[in-house]
Amino acid sequence: MIVFELICRDQHRFEGWFSSGADFAAQRSSGLIECPICGGAHVEKLPTAKIRKQSEPAAPVQASEERPAKAAPVDASRLVDYILSHSENVGNSFAEEARRIHYQEAPQRSIRGVATREETDDLREEGVPVFSLPLPPQDRWN
Repeated sequence: MIVFELICRDQHRFEGWFSSGADFAAQRSSGLIECPICGGAHVEKLPTAKIRKQSEPAAPVQASEERPAKAAPVDASRLVDYILSHSENVGNSFAEEARRIHYQEAPQRSIRGVATREETDDLREEGVPVFSLPLPPQDRWN
């Protein structure tokens, strides 16, 4: 069995289990796949990372051939869920509150909110650690 992450025309995401890629293609062309949320029949596969079983350990690599380790793929939906459940939403007061935390004028905690590009650039120049995470509107979350 193979699991594909699927998405419909209305951007609803869901999983489908198939015996092979050819099985998915055959079911889709026969109209057997539809979105469980809206019933739409226009369904596409989303790109996924390949996960392979590790084979026998390779021979040691000489120092001159060493390459930096690749980062493990990140499941974006799990990352977003974690951030949302482990941070406080300070809304449009993000830049002000981030500065207060950085300068120890407010309790240390993880926050999220809205800031302009200029505000974000200013925070970075001051040494305040911030990163941008564009999130779709909440009514588009699946």
